[in-house]
Amino acid sequence: MKRYINTFAFMLLLALSACKVSKDIETPKPALPVAFRNAPTASDTTSIADIQWKNFFTEATLQKLIDSAIVNNYDMQIAVKNIEASQLLFKQVKWNYTPQVNLNVTASTNRPSDNSLNGLSLSTFGVGTKHIEDYSANLGLSWEADIWGKIRNQSKTALAQYLQTNEAKKAIQTNIVAGVSQGYYNLLMLDEQLTIAQKNVKLNDSTLRIIRLQYDAGQVTSLAVQQAEAQRLAAAQLVPQFEQNITIQENALRILTGALPDRIERSNTLSNIQITENLPSGLPSAIVSRRPDVKSAELALNIANAQVGIAKANMYPSLTITASGGVNSFKASNWFNIPASLFGTVAGGITQPLFNRKKLKTQFEVAKVDREKTVLQFRQSVLNAVGEVSDALVTIEKLKTQQAIAANRVTTLQQATGNANLLFRNGLATYLEVITAQGNVLQSELEVASIKRAQLSAVSNLYRSLGGGWK
Repeated sequence: MKRYINTFAFMLLLALSACKVSKDIETPKPALPVAFRNAPTASDTTSIADIQWKNFFTEATLQKLIDSAIVNNYDMQIAVKNIEASQLLFKQVKWNYTPQVNLNVTASTNRPSDNSLNGLSLSTFGVGTKHIEDYSANLGLSWEADIWGKIRNQSKTALAQYLQTNEAKKAIQTNIVAGVSQGYYNLLMLDEQLTIAQKNVKLNDSTLRIIRLQYDAGQVTSLAVQQAEAQRLAAAQLVPQFEQNITIQENALRILTGALPDRIERSNTLSNIQITENLPSGLPSAIVSRRPDVKSAELALNIANAQVGIAKANMYPSLTITASGGVNSFKASNWFNIPASLFGTVAGGITQPLFNRKKLKTQFEVAKVDREKTVLQFRQSVLNAVGEVSDALVTIEKLKTQQAIAANRVTTLQQATGNANLLFRNGLATYLEVITAQGNVLQSELEVASIKRAQLSAVSNLYRSLGGGWK
C-alpha cells in the first residue's frame, strides 16, 4: 500500500508542477495614440469600420461588383479552403488526448536450428515437430499523460492557426472590397476624362475651322493653322489612350470578380457620386480587434507562446502507459480457446531525454527568440495600421482642399476660353491666346476628374485601413 501511495504522490507532484513548465504571456499593449493624427473629432468613439460594406458603398453597380468578387474571387475561394483544412487539423488535435488503440493479428512459424536452444528443447521434450508456431490476436493501447501541457499547447497552436485562416479570409475580403471600389472609381474617372477629351476635340475643330477661314482670307499665316492642328491632334491623341485604359480597367475588375474580361455596364458618372463628409475614424485602440492583419499577428503570438511550451515540455520526462490484451496460442486449433488462450499485459514507463538534452535546450531557446520576434512583429503591425489610417485621413483632408482650388481654376479657365474665342472672332485676340486657353482648360478638367477619383479612393482606403469591409 505504501508503494502505491508513493507512486500517487509522485504523479500528483508532476501534475501540480506542470503549470510551471510554460506560462502564457499576455498580449503586449502596443503604444497607441489617444486619437489618430488628422482625425476630425478626437472624442468620437464610432468608426466607419463598424458599418457593413453594403451600407457604406451604396452605388448599385459597385455593390453588384463587390458581391460578385466576394463570391467568385479565386483568392477568396482559396481562403475558404484554407479554413476548411485548418478546421480539420484543429479537430484532429483534440484526439491527441485519447489513447492510441491498435488491433494486431499475427501468425508465424519458425524452424529453429537443431543445435540451437529452441531446437534442442524441441528434441529433448519430444514435441514431435521441428517447427515453433505462434498465433496472436490482441488490442494494444498506448497513452501519454499530458503532464507538462504539451498536448494542451498543441491544441492552442491548432486553434490559433484555425483562427488565423479566418482572419486571412477577412483580410482578403477587406482588400477585395477596397480594390473593387477603387477600380470602379478609376473606371468612372476614365469615362469622365474620355468625355472631356472628346469635348475638347470638338472645341478644337471649331477653332481650327475659324483659323482656316482666316488663313484663306489672308488674315493669318500657315503657322497658325499648323499650331491649331497640332493642338487638335494633342487632344485627339488622348481619346484612344483613355479608351485603352478603360478596357484594361474593365478587364481588371472582371478578373477581380472571377469573371472573364468583358465590358462593365455602368449607370452612373463620376460627377454624380457624392463624397461622404465627416468620416469618423474611432479610437486607435479598437484597431487591434478590427484589423484582420493585426488580429492575425496577435494570434501568431499565441502560437509562438504555445511553441515555447511544447519545446520546454520536450525536455522533461514523458509518462507513457501501455496495455495489451487478447488471445495467444502455439496451435491454430486452440487459438480462440477461451479463457485458456487469453493474456494481458499492462506497463508504464517514464522516458527522460539525456544525450539530446542540449539539442532540446537549443530548440527551447530558439522558440523563446521566435516568440520575442513575434511580439515585435505584432507591435509593428499595429504601428503600420495606425500609420495607414493617419495617411488616409490627411489624404482626404488635403484632397478636399485641392479639389476646391482645382474646381475654381476650371471655372476661371472655362470663362477665359469663352472670352478668348469671342475676342478672337472679333479680331481682338490672337490664335495663340485661344489655343493656350483651350489647352489649359483641358488639363484642368482632366485634373479635377483625377482629384475626384483620388478622393473616393482615399475614402475606400480609410475604410480598409480601419478594418472595415469584412462584415
